[in-house]
Amino acid sequence: MFDFVRKHTKIMMAVMFLLIIPAFVLVGVDGYQRMNEGGATVAKVASRSITQGQWDAAHKNEVDRLRAQMPGLDAKILESPQARYETLERLVREAVLEEAMTDSRLFVSDARLAKELQQNPAIAGLRKSDGQLDMERYRALVASQGLTPDGFEARVRQDISVRQVQSGLVNSAFAPKGVADMALNAFFERRDVQIARFKPADFSDKIKLTDADVEAYYKANSVLFQAPETVDVEYLVLDLDAVKKTITVAEADLRTYFEQNVARTDAKEERRASHILINAPKDMKAAERQKAKEVAQQLLLKVTEKPETFAATASKFSQDTGSAAKGGDLEFFGRGAMVKPFEDAVFAMRKGEISPLVESDFGYHIIKLTDVKTPPKPTFEGARANLEAELKNQQAQRKFAEVAESFSNGAYEQSDTLKPLAERLKLEIKTAKGLQRNPAPGTAGVLANPKLLAALFGPDALEKKHNTEVIETGSSELVTARVSVHTPARTLPLDEVGGQVKARLLSSRAAEMAKAEGIARLAAWKASPDTASLKETLVVSRERGQTINGGLLEALMGADTQTLPAWVGVDLGAQGYAVARINKVLPRNAPDAAAAGQERNQFSQWLASAETQAYVELLKKRFKVQIKVPRPDASVAALANNS
Repeated sequence: MFDFVRKHTKIMMAVMFLLIIPAFVLVGVDGYQRMNEGGATVAKVASRSITQGQWDAAHKNEVDRLRAQMPGLDAKILESPQARYETLERLVREAVLEEAMTDSRLFVSDARLAKELQQNPAIAGLRKSDGQLDMERYRALVASQGLTPDGFEARVRQDISVRQVQSGLVNSAFAPKGVADMALNAFFERRDVQIARFKPADFSDKIKLTDADVEAYYKANSVLFQAPETVDVEYLVLDLDAVKKTITVAEADLRTYFEQNVARTDAKEERRASHILINAPKDMKAAERQKAKEVAQQLLLKVTEKPETFAATASKFSQDTGSAAKGGDLEFFGRGAMVKPFEDAVFAMRKGEISPLVESDFGYHIIKLTDVKTPPKPTFEGARANLEAELKNQQAQRKFAEVAESFSNGAYEQSDTLKPLAERLKLEIKTAKGLQRNPAPGTAGVLANPKLLAALFGPDALEKKHNTEVIETGSSELVTARVSVHTPARTLPLDEVGGQVKARLLSSRAAEMAKAEGIARLAAWKASPDTASLKETLVVSRERGQTINGGLLEALMGADTQTLPAWVGVDLGAQGYAVARINKVLPRNAPDAAAAGQERNQFSQWLASAETQAYVELLKKRFKVQIKVPRPDASVAALANNS
């Protein structure tokens, strides 16, 4: 079917035109947007449905947010089944709280909404110098989130209402000092233990492997000795840099741009000043502020009469500890670096002049202008390279959408080759070999993008060798690729991996022997404690900086200690087996008052979190939540990632 579409593009465009235009008349643009947001229902909360489209959009927003915060975060983590499922659970939680909000008839007043918007830092930055909100910039801000101002404010109202649902629990949760201390003391108690470890390495010499053993293990565990499925690919990247290479800026345009922007390209004047500061913050009492002013006036009279004493006076009397040691010197600075009253005074002075008292939020300043640095006026030749780069960047951004459409159409219309598209848009066809379904550790750039890899391993790309759909892999970055060579996964021959097979089998049997020996010793020592050969005593706890961690520590701290000594056996997997005797239970090291207070606050937060989670689980039952997607198996995902 898709081959027919590709061969008869014009006919299909005419048919689609006849079908779509009446549909827009009947349904409207909003209807199409709602259809786009549809798809299969993945969860239900009361009467509302969460669709596949909503889930995909929410996860994309979450991935974009996390990538912006942590650019180095592994893409595999962001696009893993577990990460996607967590996004779905978050959507369900939000829907449950919204249902509870509606059920409780919570309402947000206009005054409460206005207060919330005033506290929003993104919106606060849109205010003009007169304090009024710049409505054009405000509309642009909310439009970047796909909303109108009314839609944005409705969302904020909803967020406030949802927070109110939880605030009763969060704000009221607290743990009495006695309860918190009892729980924390139990959690951080110490245990006096002795440990005997049975390491696989100690048993390796006792194991004799035959060829038959190795072959049997190889056949039983062939999945461990596979060469992964790989593809060799060709791909094209369309980004701003690629578009810039196609742009030539005319000399006349450069000169015009230079003349229009000469003030902006002009290097700014800098001034160097020294000052004497007498502290008098705004919240100081009026009488004390007046005394500070009188001190400053006396110092001003002194340095005005004897300007050569300014540095010595600043060193002795200035209360600006940062500059006093340097005779009050603030070094060179430009406009915008100092508070406005100070800046206005400095840039109105002549070199060598001493100012009258200058009052700021910090107190009273006496300023001496010591130097003025006026950079040379920029020339067209000197600014040419930067101006050309700016113009190319501006033109590339305007042109990108147009080129992106051509890029997408070309990848689809000539789906069995990238060459015509590369030639038309002057793009370089890049190649890569040995790509797997999951990006290799350390892989960066477009080849680490999970969506691109998923498309390359899809049937259309693997079987028909068609170009992938155009995929957005970054801001103003599009990619299409095609598979040139596909190598299916295969079990490597025993002759090739014999060493690996033998090493795995040896390690497995040594671990089994270590475990068996540990279990036998544990039984014998329990029966005859005096025969136990254990190492010196060690004190362990859940506090940081322990030499014992992981499963062994949790086994030691979770063991029943009603009868002492208590014995514990712990299977450490590939690390063997451990037998431990718990001799004493010791109280925790008492924290200082500040640490104890922080711990109690943390305990209260844990309690609030647990109560909130329990409340949400109760709401899920009330609103009959159904998640129709199975929870991914973490162990299967880990095996897939490691294969």
